[in-house]
Amino acid sequence: MDETVNSRILGLGHHLPERVVTNQDLTRLMDTSEEWIEQRTGIRERRFISADMGGADLGERAAREALREAGIAAGDLDLVILGSLSPDIDFPGTASLLQRKLGVRGMPVMDVRNQCSGFVYMLAVADAWIRSGDARYVLVVGAEIHSTGLDLSTLGREVAVIFGDGAGAAVLGPEPDRRRGILSTHLHSEGRYAEKLMVEAASSRVRPRVTEEMLDQPGSRLWPRMEGRYVFKHAVTRFPEVIREALAHNGCTTADLDLLIPHQANLRISQLVAMGLELPEEKVFNNIQRYGNTTAASIPIALHEAVQEGRVRPGALVCLAAFGAGFTWGAALMRW
Repeated sequence: MDETVNSRILGLGHHLPERVVTNQDLTRLMDTSEEWIEQRTGIRERRFISADMGGADLGERAAREALREAGIAAGDLDLVILGSLSPDIDFPGTASLLQRKLGVRGMPVMDVRNQCSGFVYMLAVADAWIRSGDARYVLVVGAEIHSTGLDLSTLGREVAVIFGDGAGAAVLGPEPDRRRGILSTHLHSEGRYAEKLMVEAASSRVRPRVTEEMLDQPGSRLWPRMEGRYVFKHAVTRFPEVIREALAHNGCTTADLDLLIPHQANLRISQLVAMGLELPEEKVFNNIQRYGNTTAASIPIALHEAVQEGRVRPGALVCLAAFGAGFTWGAALMRW
């Protein structure tokens, strides 16, 4: 394969559970109000699974739609990458379970554990494999089930009201026109902030990994915890920083950008980032109001909906950007 090819997204897919959980529903579980949740997050509702279902199940449905859009058979894939902070089981990785569900074998698969920035990190890996000639077609899937791992009580409300379940997928392939496809990706991390947003247990550092005390203890290490203001402050700094980095790398400015699709972490973050970049509302796509934060799945879900709504047209300059636990963050700039 010509080593000078770009990669580009050939097809997209997403899947969301049918069960809608509104802010009003959450007021029956914790001391909160619809107004409190929406003012702080912009979220009005999210989706929760209602049956025994794993990320591989959601991911399969999103992946099959992406494969249909791309006109690619699952057997033609050279690499499968799945991003999730909520793996179906401890091991093997969820990517292996997805491969089995797709009925294919032989090609390599891998899991990526970069939480909210997982999709951008996976795009960077897929892009590198295609550019190098090591792969022709790569499936990238973000799949998250948060609902079974949230403390749905007043103690856990700061985190619990934010997250939802869902999956998004993209099939990437070669693009010989260097002016199209993924132009560049930019990834960063600062592990010193790991404790600011984390789930501490189950942990391989202790034996046993889960105890009865953990199950019964209020504020248990089994539940996610977040220093909300600290995360918010860093997010509104890193988002515009990496977006400008991607644009400058390609000789572009924010004026050249047709659409920004940020990771759907918090509507207030997205609004502040847009203001800082002087981007009008029509140049930023948000759907967190309906789905909450689906971490690794949020960008592919949003990108697919933006395409379906006609917000992304051929030739459009699109930036995908994310920030999350780790802290990790990144951006990908593409010409559609």
